[in-house]
Formats: sequence, structure tokens, C-alpha cells
Amino acid sequence: MKKIELMKKSLSKACFKIKKHSPELLAAAGVVGVVISTVMACKATTKIDEILQNTKSDIDTIHNAMIDDSLKEEYSNNDAKRDIAVTYLQTGIKLVKLYAPAASLGLLSITGVLASNNILKRRNIALAAAYATVDKGFKEYRGRVVERFGKEADREFKYNIKAKNLEEIIIDEKTGEDKKIKKDINVADINDHSDYARFFDEGSPYWEKDSEYNLMFLNAEQNFANDRLKARGYLFLNEVYERLGIPTTKAGQIVGWIYDSDNMVGDNFVDFGIYNIDRERSRDFVNGYERVILLDFNVDGNILDLM
Repeated sequence: MKKIELMKKSLSKACFKIKKHSPELLAAAGVVGVVISTVMACKATTKIDEILQNTKSDIDTIHNAMIDDSLKEEYSNNDAKRDIAVTYLQTGIKLVKLYAPAASLGLLSITGVLASNNILKRRNIALAAAYATVDKGFKEYRGRVVERFGKEADREFKYNIKAKNLEEIIIDEKTGEDKKIKKDINVADINDHSDYARFFDEGSPYWEKDSEYNLMFLNAEQNFANDRLKARGYLFLNEVYERLGIPTTKAGQIVGWIYDSDNMVGDNFVDFGIYNIDRERSRDFVNGYERVILLDFNVDGNILDLM
């Protein structure tokens, strides 16, 4: 009994894995099938000459019988026309049989590729729906936070902003001596960022060992992104990644920004998070002390369902 249960369990897991990877399997089988069907069609083509030669020989025989005076009483023109039609029909059947295996395999292969695409399409729709549900719930939660505690509290919760006590040395105007003073500043958690945040560093072909140039470049790209957003009404995150020399992602294909002056979905603008004063590294980058910055984009979420 245990062996049977283990076999059932193993079979169930195997079936699940096959179902899970069915798009890849169908696509691979489709590609291989197309190649094989092409080879089969090429081999079948080499046999066409023999069929056509036999057909030509039969047609010539019929024509010779038509012009043979000794056969006019036994073989009329109607008989000849009937035999020619039968010969062409038989030739067509032979050609169909010759190419039928290759054509059938090719059709099955194309069907497999299309089936793979349909499965992936249904899965992507399901994922997009699930993401939309989560995104809607999160936005509603933030809306309740803003309604009850205000926008400043929402910003503190979002970026995990905490007060930090720092000592600063200043020169006393009266005595001219150094003087230590304490002040509180708001600082965001350096590890708290969205899943879409990316570093702009030497990995990008547009990065330079010049902090002033990098700041100027990022400001220009942010302005360009906003212009494109306003012109088209939408912008995908991958489009921004590409212009910054950052590798694109699967999420970047559906996540982005929507611009609608009459019905604001998000912020209605693109922000790279360059001037986030709550991040120490961002302040250092803007002030020229750092050449690398973590960009955190204010995307509106899945915009496919919003267009």
C-alpha cells in the first residue's frame, strides 16, 4: 500500500511539473516539430519529379491514343478527357499523400506554439488580476492612513522615516570658537525601498566618474520621462530603465505611470527619488559627495488595467 501511495504521489508531482512547464514544453516541441516537418517536406520534394514524370508519360499516352486513327472508334475524345481528369486527380492524391506527413506535423507544431502562447497569456492575465487586487488594497490602506493621520504620517510609514539626533560643529559668532550643537533630522531607513528601485552606478553605460555630470544626466532623463508621459498619457518602467542603461525586468513590462489631468490615478508625474531629503545617500549624491545613487521610482502600479 505504501509503495502504491508513493507511486501515486510521485506521479502527481510529475504531472504537476509537466503542467507547470507546459508552455515551455509545448513551445520547444513546436519548434522541433517545425524543423522536422521542414526536413520531411524537403525529402518529399525529391520524389516529385518521379510522380510528375509518370503523370507526363500517362498524359502523352492519352494524347497519342487521341491522334491514332486506328483507335478512333474504340477511344473517343470524351474517353480521353475522362482519362486526363482521372490522371490529374490521381497525381493530386499522390502529391497530397507525399506531403501529408510533413504538413500534419507542421500543423501540430504550430498548434503547440499557439497553445503555449495561450497558456502564458491566461497566466499573465491571472497574475495581472492578482497584482491589481493587491495594489488596490494597498492604495486603499494608504488612503485610510492619510485620512486619519495625514499625508506626513503616510510618508513616514512608507519610507520608515525616523528622527535622528546629530551633533554639528559651528563657529560661535561672539567668541569665534567651535561650538557643538545638537539637532534632529528625519532619516529614511537605507534598506527600505520598493522592489523597483535600482542603483545608477558603473553598471550603466551612461554613468561617469563625475557626480555633477551624473546628476545633470538623471535630471535630464527625468524631464524627458515626464515629457513622454504627458505626450502619450502612459509610460512603462522598462522604458525608463532602458534609457538609464539599467536591465529591464518582467514587472517593468506592466508597471509604470499614467497621466490624466482630469482623473489623477497617481502622482501624474515621474520621480526618480533623486531629491529625497530623507535619504542620506541621496543628499550626499546631490551635494556631490557620492557618485552612485539608489533610484526609487514613484510608479502608479500595473497600468495595463488603467489604460
